[in-house]
Amino acid sequence: MTSTLIRGRLLSFHREPQSIDDNAAYAYESDGALLIEDGVIRAAGPYATVKTAAPQDVSEIDHRPHLIMPGFIDTHLHFPQMQVMASYAADLLEWLNTYTFPEECRFVETAHAERIAVRFFDEMVRHGTTTAAAYCSVHKTSADAFFAESLKRGMCMVAGKVMMDRNAPQGLLDTPEMSYDETRAVIADWHGKGRNHVAITPRFAITSTPEQMEVAKSLVREFPNLHVQTHLSENRDEISYTCELYPQAKDYTDVYARYGLLGPKSLFGHCIHLSEREADAMSETGSVAVFCPTSNLFLGSGLFPLRALTRREKPVRVSVASDIGGGTSYSMLKTLDEAYKILQLQGERLNPFDSFYLMTRGNAEALALVDRIGTLQPGSDADLVVLDMAATPAMALRAEVVNSLADELFLLQTMGDDRAVVETYVAGKPSKSVLRAA
Repeated sequence: MTSTLIRGRLLSFHREPQSIDDNAAYAYESDGALLIEDGVIRAAGPYATVKTAAPQDVSEIDHRPHLIMPGFIDTHLHFPQMQVMASYAADLLEWLNTYTFPEECRFVETAHAERIAVRFFDEMVRHGTTTAAAYCSVHKTSADAFFAESLKRGMCMVAGKVMMDRNAPQGLLDTPEMSYDETRAVIADWHGKGRNHVAITPRFAITSTPEQMEVAKSLVREFPNLHVQTHLSENRDEISYTCELYPQAKDYTDVYARYGLLGPKSLFGHCIHLSEREADAMSETGSVAVFCPTSNLFLGSGLFPLRALTRREKPVRVSVASDIGGGTSYSMLKTLDEAYKILQLQGERLNPFDSFYLMTRGNAEALALVDRIGTLQPGSDADLVVLDMAATPAMALRAEVVNSLADELFLLQTMGDDRAVVETYVAGKPSKSVLRAA
């Protein structure tokens, strides 16, 4: 059994903070330590206490004065869209048709899918993200490449082969039968292998016929414990077109409800323009609305009503995500920086404890994986990020006058990016330093 003692300042959340002064929402150790054995946190707490309980021959890594947190979690992004980032387009539908769909057609080629998978996981590690919920392309080759690389690195990932049988280029279409067979094959090949989780992934209602949605419904019934991920109410033109394609539905959300796709492990990207009826349906089923700040701003889709959804009589569960490649940064720090600005534009505040809760425990809860990731609790997988608030000259200058944990977190969120990530641990193994050495 291999044992490692990692020392530094520790921060982990017990629950969602109710205010910036809600100290009971989190655990902070100014000189803390984690005892890690075989990729799992066995003890956490004050350094002196954990050191005393550790084996005499334990290997020790000292990250002081840096802050150690659970690895960041990203609940919505597109693995085949790395080379689509920063593409100039007027809105969502133009962006999809002009750039995204042609790029995703390339993932029929195994060599291309494998190359991008390596680069994708490199960027996750570089930015401190240890778990993500990802869309692959319509091709099984893309899912195979994604999960093989995830397995190789020992990462906890959620992903799925996209299902789409209309309103896309011919090279990006399957059929209802093919989407069923290939999704089942991906589940058989990869679900539960290492730390992999397969998600049932109809892209969105515009690109799936009713026949394919019936297939998605069948898969959910066969595999009720799997995640479901799709898109909902990102853009007003998208909403109108969806309602034209499904005239029998009450609204966009009702399309998914009719096929049994709402539920506590269902992730709906965007959800910017939900009606009250739709928000009620999301709340009653425990479905998750995924806030994608940089993407929403880049594509001009709208301002996500975070507080309106979470503070209503029937609150909606919410998570946060980068939405690469509509999103403009792999960094969850930059993602929450933009989230803060979106709330400011709506006359609301997002305090830094809220932000770091969301990108760690909050997103773990949204994925129903908080028993394994998102905290520093003993028994959790040792996915960690080590953060330096003085990572750049500008940050170091600002850090000179930081005098509270809240100030430090807000500095990291506002000015930080991959340079603020000193190290990323995946199941107890340092992974970012390996990239630097390669």
